[in-house]
Amino acid sequence: MIGNWLARRKSSNTGPVASVPPGALVWTVGDIHGRLDLLRPLLSAVLEDFARSAQTRKVLIFLGDYVDRGPDSQGVIELLCRLADGGPVETIFLRGNHEDRMAAFLEDPGIGPTWCDYGGREALRSYGVTAPADRADKDAWAAASADFNAAVSDRHRAFLRDLKFSASVGDYFFVHAGARPGVPLDQQSRHDMMWIRQTFLDDSRAFEKIIVHGHTPTDDIQSDHRRIGLDTGAYATGVLTAVRLEGEERAALQTAMTGSGVELWRSEIETTKGARRSAR
Repeated sequence: MIGNWLARRKSSNTGPVASVPPGALVWTVGDIHGRLDLLRPLLSAVLEDFARSAQTRKVLIFLGDYVDRGPDSQGVIELLCRLADGGPVETIFLRGNHEDRMAAFLEDPGIGPTWCDYGGREALRSYGVTAPADRADKDAWAAASADFNAAVSDRHRAFLRDLKFSASVGDYFFVHAGARPGVPLDQQSRHDMMWIRQTFLDDSRAFEKIIVHGHTPTDDIQSDHRRIGLDTGAYATGVLTAVRLEGEERAALQTAMTGSGVELWRSEIETTKGARRSAR
């Protein structure tokens, strides 16, 4: 059982230690990108941990980019829709730049070629729609958008429509891409929260809260005095990452595709050095 082996580690910040409020347990999941095969076992382990917990508030936050690049965007959204139907766990689904473009294609066929440049082609395929081969064929893209509109259920449309741009629990601010330095978190633009990259990553200034984000793929969890980055490039690396926050403790769980199938890995989060993977 997950409670018997999940690594836990307090932040090693020299300043005040970030925490979630008493009585709360938070899990947050990084960029999925159509990897339903990795999401299912990760979600099963996370829900098992919630079930074992005595905490009164249980929050599960997804950081966006559920679709594109990987093979089963449709399956991922369907699973998340079922999870959102209700239960003992509070679910929060954030909007990533890939969901933003997917939703836009439902309304504007003209964005299709650009969307497909970074993964939309695979998302369309998961809904049974073939992207046109000719970028300049406007009629073909209009037809593809019409086919996509026919294939996307009302349930999936509602899921896309209701995605949030940010969430905050205790000393943590959850967002897809990051935040603009020098701007208070409650004044961040929607565009920055979905798309910002180097302006956020290359700055050393801390925010009012620790930023927990995805969007920028890295080999492993990135963690320092200002942010925790959870995008481990699941669509390409076969590694999907989640982080557990309880009190001042941080722990990590990953599902990884190996030669023997999907395995669960645990990690210790090092504040200044990222995450150190422990024994499987």
